[in-house]
Amino acid sequence: MAWLYLALAAAFEILFALSMKASKGFTVLWPTVTTVIGVIAGITFLTLSTKSLPVSIAYPIWVGVGAMGTVAFGYWLFGEPLTPLKLASIALIALGVAGLKVGSGG
Repeated sequence: MAWLYLALAAAFEILFALSMKASKGFTVLWPTVTTVIGVIAGITFLTLSTKSLPVSIAYPIWVGVGAMGTVAFGYWLFGEPLTPLKLASIALIALGVAGLKVGSGG
């Protein structure tokens, strides 16, 4: 169940970041409401996941998946550039998170 909670936390992290952009500095109502819901749900599911998973694994996965998803959806939804350097950086984030997981021995 902890991994499901972590996946949900990451999904809400992505929702939070994207809706924050769409809120235009919290001047548009529904994206602002979605941002608040995303923050609360993301933290809630992350907290639930850390009941079973080490925080040294759960938090970096949450941040990493959130960052990678935000870059991908930012490209898709907002037309933000997806440069070779961004792609390489995403790969490094994924490798870093995987390294933390492997290094934990679990």
